[in-house]
Amino acid sequence: MKFPTIFLLGLALAAGVASAHAQDLTTLLKATDKFRMSADNLQVETQINVLNADGSADKERRYTVFAQANRQSLVLMQSPAEKGQKVLMLGDDFWLLMPNSQRPLRITPMQKLLGDASTGDVATMSWADDYSGKLLGEEPCDSANAPGSAQTATTLQKPVCLHLSLNANRKGVTYQRIELWIGKTRHEPIRADLYVLSDKLAKQASFVMDKPSAPTMVLEMVLTDQVSNHKTTHVRYLSRKARQVPTEWLNPMFLVRNPPIE
Repeated sequence: MKFPTIFLLGLALAAGVASAHAQDLTTLLKATDKFRMSADNLQVETQINVLNADGSADKERRYTVFAQANRQSLVLMQSPAEKGQKVLMLGDDFWLLMPNSQRPLRITPMQKLLGDASTGDVATMSWADDYSGKLLGEEPCDSANAPGSAQTATTLQKPVCLHLSLNANRKGVTYQRIELWIGKTRHEPIRADLYVLSDKLAKQASFVMDKPSAPTMVLEMVLTDQVSNHKTTHVRYLSRKARQVPTEWLNPMFLVRNPPIE
């Protein structure tokens, strides 16, 4: 069967537009990722504080995170209650390594570290490689003005964000769907709705920037539980520095020997 030239041209144009939109989304996500991970190989000193629903302090923990290229991360637990424990992420595979065990334990990226911070929340700091989706348009940045809420004249004067709807490219990621709002000009992350495999809203995240008027990096991610306890978990990035770790540090059979890692 022969198709009219105009029909074939239309298909080609549609494919080109779809490809351009996908490329635009990837470019946006890469720009957003830079606010959380400033280099391909990074050492991040991280502190997690959990607050109860009434605002009172619950728990605090410290972690050293070696976030490496190609979806590889090593998390060292530094607080006395967890000292010596490690979490290793290699792509979709996660292991928990205990100081007195000779066998790495398989875990999931949703495994809780503390409060509502999961293993994936701490070990993963990028979205561009793990998600695809579409740009839905421009919306007010304020979390009180999520889609479906009333918009008044005052609301419309608030800062405008780009709304990205993201779907996971793999089942091994922490969240299967993310509704993400980023700055219109610099593309810094503002807030996110995080959905698990059942498409249930598990958490809402907001991001605290270093310089609100001209942001360069995320200082803190605030997670609010939407399922059970409604506690608030603050993931603070105390420091970042470029560092590529030795290859053996990313081998679970090497780590079970409990080698000194500095």
